[in-house]
Amino acid sequence: MLVQLSIKNYALIDNLNVAFTNGFTCITGETGAGKSILLGGLSLVLGKRADLSSLRDKNKKCVIEAEFQIDKYNLKSFFKDEDLDYEERTIIRREIQPSGKSRAFVNDSPVRLDILTRLGSSLIDVHSQHQTLQLTENDFQLKVIDALADNKKVLTDYGEKLDQYRKASKELEDLINFEKEANKEHDYNSFLLEELRAAPLKIGIQEELEEQYEQLENVENILDLISSGHQLLNDEQVGIVSLLTELKQVANKLSGFGTQYADLNQRVQSVFIEVDDIASELQNYQEETEVNPELLEETNSKLQQLYDLQKKHGVQEVSELLKIREELLEKVSVTENLESDIAKKIKELESQKAALQKTVDVLTGKRKKVVPELKKQLENSLKTLGMPSATFKIEISKADDFKSNGADGLSFLFSANKGGDYGELKKVASGGELSRIMLTIKSILAKYENLPTIMFDEIDTGVSGEISGKMGDIMQAMSKSMQVFSITHLPQVASKGDHHFKVYKLEEGAVTKTNMKELTNEERVVELAEMLGGKELSESAMAHARQLLN
Repeated sequence: MLVQLSIKNYALIDNLNVAFTNGFTCITGETGAGKSILLGGLSLVLGKRADLSSLRDKNKKCVIEAEFQIDKYNLKSFFKDEDLDYEERTIIRREIQPSGKSRAFVNDSPVRLDILTRLGSSLIDVHSQHQTLQLTENDFQLKVIDALADNKKVLTDYGEKLDQYRKASKELEDLINFEKEANKEHDYNSFLLEELRAAPLKIGIQEELEEQYEQLENVENILDLISSGHQLLNDEQVGIVSLLTELKQVANKLSGFGTQYADLNQRVQSVFIEVDDIASELQNYQEETEVNPELLEETNSKLQQLYDLQKKHGVQEVSELLKIREELLEKVSVTENLESDIAKKIKELESQKAALQKTVDVLTGKRKKVVPELKKQLENSLKTLGMPSATFKIEISKADDFKSNGADGLSFLFSANKGGDYGELKKVASGGELSRIMLTIKSILAKYENLPTIMFDEIDTGVSGEISGKMGDIMQAMSKSMQVFSITHLPQVASKGDHHFKVYKLEEGAVTKTNMKELTNEERVVELAEMLGGKELSESAMAHARQLLN
């Protein structure tokens, strides 16, 4: 429920602060007095985009603030999801700076405009001529049928299953497209994989082969060096081993003359053992090392294979080639398993489609069941609004695909005259007829849904005084369960309100301002009399005004 509205520095409004209560509130005023300005200001706190031209004083910011009582709207989850402080008395504020920058707040927390729009749609429904056109759209018509059929839970279940079905459909489509592309690359990837599998790939293999190649390539030089080393050690006259043998004998004799010589002898013995071992190892190298052109060629071939693969794949390490091999193995495996994956996904999709269709059947059945009741309520209500011959032909049929609100086609046809041809609302109903039908539908919805505050913006345009009185009765009846506003130019509607506000202009010097006030009973009589007979009040107009109020 809208509790309070404050508007500062907006269009012709300097500073307006007005409080509202529940029930049926009528708003009147002369043409051009600023009723549309009031709606424009309210629309800003409901998420409409700001327009710098709407600032009254271009040097000051515009501030519009609306306070709502929201405890009956089940919005706690919305506030939690958007990380907003929940208050039963929630304040929405919109600020427009002279620079053109706009900011929005919910309970003093800054919010994006899309959040404000979604919250606003749950708090107040501003019914304008544009919204009347919704009546001609199948989605809105189905929404009305669903309200009567109490399809909220079924639609929630359907929506969840539809999301799963669409997700699975997209996954299947992606798999099929991937298979097409993968098949093109499969042979090439398999060839690359086999190349890498044939190569001697392991960590450290490149260094090992390069060392082996270096030795094989320089084997004659290595043999010469080994031979030189062996000769230095084993020459009979001046070989190191021969000389160390003599030194060992000298040190052994010395060791008998004191402990210090014994230590020296031990060191000499160690050196002899080490050098003798080196001599033996050089002897082994000399015997084992040989010229092997076949092994050299094999080693060179393996190295060249590694170098070619690194160049081909644009890498420099064997570890990178191993990684590429794993990636190719995965790609080839995935491609080879795609057919099985696609078959599984098709089976999953068929199962989900069957579950979805089951829910659709429930939804369709419930919709068809309430169509006669909706038809009856619409036609009976329109009779009281001066359309005694208005009839509807409502038929639900099977649609070709799953839509966001089910899989039903809807034929919602209307005839205003007895024996007249049926046609789509947008083609055969006049503006006045659409307004009355929309009011009727809103009143029906109010019985089945917890609707937010609703504001009818001159919904009575184009109807007679008698019919407008009936429309006022409907709005008054709706206000028993919700807050209802009506911006009207007809006294028959204004007289039905529990509360009556007047929008008017004031001229202060060279400045014109728009203001708004709640009328007392006597002021209401005067306002209604003026609406009936003009500014020059007659006794008959005053009497008629009192009669309307009573």
